[in-house]
Amino acid sequence: MLCLDDAFGVKPPRNARIMRNIIQGANYIHSHIIHFYHLAALDYVKGPETAPFIPRYRGDYRLPKKINDATVGNYVAALDIRRKAHELLAVFGGKAPATPVYIPGGVTENVTNQQKQAALKILAELTTFVDNVYIPDVQAVAGAYGDWLDIGRGCKNLLSYGLFPISDQTDDQFFKRGAWTDGKAGTVDVGKITEDVKYAWYADESSGRHPSAGQTFPDPKKETGYSWLKAPRYEGKPHEVGPLARMWVHGTGSIRNLGEKAFSVMGRHFARAVECSLVAHGLKAMIQGLEPGDKVWAPCAIPESGQGYGLTEAPRGALGHWISIKNYRIDNYQCVVPTTWNGSPRDDRGVRGPIEEALIDTPVADTANPIELVRVVRSFDPCIACAVHCITVNGKKFTVAV
Repeated sequence: MLCLDDAFGVKPPRNARIMRNIIQGANYIHSHIIHFYHLAALDYVKGPETAPFIPRYRGDYRLPKKINDATVGNYVAALDIRRKAHELLAVFGGKAPATPVYIPGGVTENVTNQQKQAALKILAELTTFVDNVYIPDVQAVAGAYGDWLDIGRGCKNLLSYGLFPISDQTDDQFFKRGAWTDGKAGTVDVGKITEDVKYAWYADESSGRHPSAGQTFPDPKKETGYSWLKAPRYEGKPHEVGPLARMWVHGTGSIRNLGEKAFSVMGRHFARAVECSLVAHGLKAMIQGLEPGDKVWAPCAIPESGQGYGLTEAPRGALGHWISIKNYRIDNYQCVVPTTWNGSPRDDRGVRGPIEEALIDTPVADTANPIELVRVVRSFDPCIACAVHCITVNGKKFTVAV
């Protein structure tokens, strides 16, 4: 919606900006909890011999039985907690997913005191779970799997568009916007984003373009292609996005204090948990700051022609949309989503994407049971249903259980 706000030349009122933040923040809590407990934890926590805990990879499950069993119990409790995170979202967003209240210029939902009180009650329960259950569970797993603070380094370049605007100023955000490239902090220049396609199944003439001029011409028979993902680059280099990037760029002490170990499988899980707590605590002030009766929409109209872009942070990382409008219709629309950044193939110079780089030197005990590779990839929380890499090993087909 930020993309359309920009193209339409409209600034949402204060209440609308805050409501969008709350909706997004509630989704963060839901997403981070579901990622740890229901997508990643079972790579480290051994559940009972029944669904959904089996089938599982064979692996080095190291947690002491008491801690392991407690975490399995929290897996079950988290099912209810993530539902309540969506209830918080629905207080202002109507429903989840596919929240219907967003419109150019604001939102469709007015604010009431009853909504504020209902939201604060749900948030209190979520915050208690995050601080007293989620973070301790991540710390317990990290303690047992300390060697995974040295596995899955990645490219060590980080990018964050910033999150939760607290005013109409672009860089006035709850989580800072910025980049970390070759060990140095920097600002974000949107003009320095490009997408390469040499190793993607897209026509070569679309390579190296800025997203605002991007083209999407599939070429599924391309000999060099091995992915449906393009290769986004910032200043010509791969950059990891997501909770680790946001917390590092923001300067969060508990993450920065890890030093090089933050760039790891366990570093990503810990950053996600820390961020979840910061979001939960930050939402309280946002909810309290809503003013019942104030405007939630600024009038606007579709322009005959124009361009716009919107940058935000989805739970998985940096999300950018670019639009051009011609004759009141969409002429071109391009988006660069978090998994495109993290899961990208090699770029035109042959440089690996963040996940690819993180897999280098990962020890694998059994290639038919590659739990180690799964742990690395899962730490990025990828969404790859439409962007699977396809390769052959020594010219032969092979099957791996996922």
